[in-house]
Amino acid sequence: MKFLYDDESFSFEALRAAGYAAYAGADLGEVLVTCRQIPEGDEEAWSAQWASTAARIERTGRDALAAGHRVSAREALLRASNYYRTADFYHREDPANDAESARLAKASQQTFADAAALLDTPARALRIPYEDTTLPGYLFLVDDSSTPRPTLIYHGGYDSTLEENYFALAAGALRRGYNVLTFDGPGQGSTVRDQGLHFRYDWEAVVTPVVDFALTVPEVDAEQLVLVGTSLGGYLAARAAAFEHRIAALVLHDGVDDFHEVAQATAHRAAATPGGIEALMAQNTMVRWVVRNGRWTFGVPDFDQLVKATEAYTLAGIADRITCPTLVLDALNDVFFKGQPPRLLDQLTCQKELISFREDEGAGEHCHEGAIYLFHQRTFDWLDTVLAS
Repeated sequence: MKFLYDDESFSFEALRAAGYAAYAGADLGEVLVTCRQIPEGDEEAWSAQWASTAARIERTGRDALAAGHRVSAREALLRASNYYRTADFYHREDPANDAESARLAKASQQTFADAAALLDTPARALRIPYEDTTLPGYLFLVDDSSTPRPTLIYHGGYDSTLEENYFALAAGALRRGYNVLTFDGPGQGSTVRDQGLHFRYDWEAVVTPVVDFALTVPEVDAEQLVLVGTSLGGYLAARAAAFEHRIAALVLHDGVDDFHEVAQATAHRAAATPGGIEALMAQNTMVRWVVRNGRWTFGVPDFDQLVKATEAYTLAGIADRITCPTLVLDALNDVFFKGQPPRLLDQLTCQKELISFREDEGAGEHCHEGAIYLFHQRTFDWLDTVLAS
């Protein structure tokens, strides 16, 4: 579904940024005027123009806050956070030594933190115990009544950030009476940047400590914990739920059966390209970003090691251990995991349902970017029904 660009990656990331307008994370005019100044495939211009827009909107938010305009400040700071995240997106050649990438990531985190404090029920910043360190998180509450409520434990995937998780799911959940505990796991957001934690296939080792923490929160209904994972998180959450059985329901957004298969497909493309993976990366923005981001988040030096590192990321022989009701979402035009959600569904032996999203309803892209209301409507209507029963 082309949006503003012919370049597939630029089109998708622009759509992703714009889609968060549903929950005050963007304004369409700001997206349009930013993107029209960015040539096709020009990653430097992408970063510079999104950073410029983010800084301008942040100033609007700071000025509004100083003048006592709480709602205006919150809305502007939320948009600035999303725009800073977008500006940093392609800074993946060497993020650990990229000062501009660090600045943009920090700005996205800070503007969001300041906006989160201005929500009607201010979000709580968390540090969740994990092995010999902690994971960053937020607890979003429907209100300040201290009433125990159904609570979503939510994490993203291959490139999600803690701050983005509010727009992607938490804001829609709060409207429907769900609390949300969201976090960055190893390989995600600030955990990889600031703590040097990389992805691990055995995600139950990540989710179980988060569940332990959630059960200490008075506002969490211990009998109605829901685990949700987005993008690669569709594998991670499924893997965790196969071993962590205190989860009442599971949502895979979208279903991922075998991440190694995706890495292998890229390896096959590289083998068929004169010049191999470096040539393919030079030709294709999406491949370039996938490889660079993977080297960083998996902590490997090259593409061959990245492919090898993904070998364990499969649900074969594991999916049938999931016992809770499970919703598998499917994007029929998914550029990354097309065809995998139905395969995963076939392996499940629990109560299960597949919901497919089509391009002709504006929802067929990876993780239904650009159709967030439809994604939330179908997902939360399913959850309401399952938890009620």
